[in-house]
Amino acid sequence: MSEVRIAAEPRTEFGKGGARRTRRAGKVPAVLYGHGKPPRHIALPAHDLLHAFKTDAGTNVLLTLELGDGIELALAKDVQRHPIKGSFEHIDLVLVSRGEKIVAEIPVQVIGDAHPDTLIDQQVMTIAVKADAARLPGPIEIDITGLEPGTSVLARQLALPAGSVLDADPDLVVVQCLAKRTTAQVEAALGETPAAEEAGAATASA
Repeated sequence: MSEVRIAAEPRTEFGKGGARRTRRAGKVPAVLYGHGKPPRHIALPAHDLLHAFKTDAGTNVLLTLELGDGIELALAKDVQRHPIKGSFEHIDLVLVSRGEKIVAEIPVQVIGDAHPDTLIDQQVMTIAVKADAARLPGPIEIDITGLEPGTSVLARQLALPAGSVLDADPDLVVVQCLAKRTTAQVEAALGETPAAEEAGAATASA
């Protein structure tokens, strides 16, 4: 997994007004908690954070926080973005340690080309996996090459890297292969078959 060192500073202003001032200063308000420690309110450089999360792993990036005279390891637990701008509004960070086993949502990516008559329905975009907090896997790939209609890929069939175990229902359907509908089937479903159209035209002309 990616690991990024980032500077953090204590945040002394709280509430909506304080959060706005923090963001205007080019920083993101955040809360750091976990391991039985009291929550700490901090601010992170927005540009550095954006760069850290620009990976295939999304926000599953191990952050090495330089906080005062100490170093803390953390993972993003909840990331709030502006609904229009997409900028970071607030982030919850959870403390972790190397060797600590945690459960994280790992992105699932479909690769390859299925059978030409197949429509791919990816029902799950992320999957819960238990792994070392400092060694979370990157995106889990599903190769759909040659898969035909009626085929499904279940969670237990995913190829997880060594040291990672599935923490989801093993029978969860991740990808389902559906048969493409013909033009006639689509028209029939819409009630617009050529026969129906002709009949309707004949009735109108009569």
